[in-house]
Amino acid sequence: MGLIAIGKALAVAAWVAGVAAAAPARAQEVVRLGNLKFAHFGAVSYMKELGPKCGIRVEEHMFAKGLDVMQAMIAGELDAGATASEAAISGRAGGAPIYVVAGFAKGGARLVGRADLKMTAVRDLRGKRVGVTRGAIQEVLLLAELQRAGLTASDQPGKDVQLVFLAYADLNQALLGKNIDAMMQSEPQSSQALNKGFGNEIVKPYGTPIGEPVRTMVMTERFYKDKPALAAKFMRCFVEATRTFIEQPATAEKYVREVVFKGQISGDDFRDAIGNAPYSYDITPEHIQVTTDVMVRTGVGRMARPPVASDWVKTDLLLAAKKSLNVK
Repeated sequence: MGLIAIGKALAVAAWVAGVAAAAPARAQEVVRLGNLKFAHFGAVSYMKELGPKCGIRVEEHMFAKGLDVMQAMIAGELDAGATASEAAISGRAGGAPIYVVAGFAKGGARLVGRADLKMTAVRDLRGKRVGVTRGAIQEVLLLAELQRAGLTASDQPGKDVQLVFLAYADLNQALLGKNIDAMMQSEPQSSQALNKGFGNEIVKPYGTPIGEPVRTMVMTERFYKDKPALAAKFMRCFVEATRTFIEQPATAEKYVREVVFKGQISGDDFRDAIGNAPYSYDITPEHIQVTTDVMVRTGVGRMARPPVASDWVKTDLLLAAKKSLNVK
């Protein structure tokens, strides 16, 4: 064989090798996922570890709160996102082209008082300063619980309870420093306050019509409609990750403590947090509608046109994924 023929053969071989090497990369299409740093959002984070097994690459982007995830989805920067239901509802009301496609955790809220005040009931909040994150599901639950107790609330003086709006990350420090008297907090931060001794549980706020709030997995309408095969792969990955965390609690604890929180929470913090925010799969239009109605009644989100849940809760991908993986 001449040098030219040998050169051509080598070139062809290199091209074939290049195509073969590129094939897996093409097979693993990218899904851009927005997420939050909470214990009960851990299975969502775990999806990026299982992505290659599912034939996709999950590109996780972390945000401070659910409304930030909604803004990124409106901007076209994400395909899917994990949020509390109130952020999804407010986003949809504000024109975000999204669908709720699954529920990945229940509960995840706790009303915690300063340990030295020894408050035991919502009515004990009269005359107190209560910290909460503005626009969060915790604000919805706090206002609903205050209404049940016959208490008024505002961030301005003159009401029974004065609200102090703070980021999730700042609530515990404010309670520890006695800058607030109580807080409606997420997990694992509320469990940390109890375990470290500067907070006591007043109530888990699940006595409102909402019950235990369900955290929502949402997709953009474009992703759901234009890439159905990829959306189906993503949903199967979600179900697989969630099943792993439910069936293998040691794996869940190790991953959340070491990877998500970098050793910043203890085993007790994690187990107590998940005890109050168990991983799950399901969501219903009825739950989203009730949450929407309570948001309207409490004024959270100030929605001019509250969305109708049956128009934008789509569970067909979830049901298909659960069936394909034999998940009840």
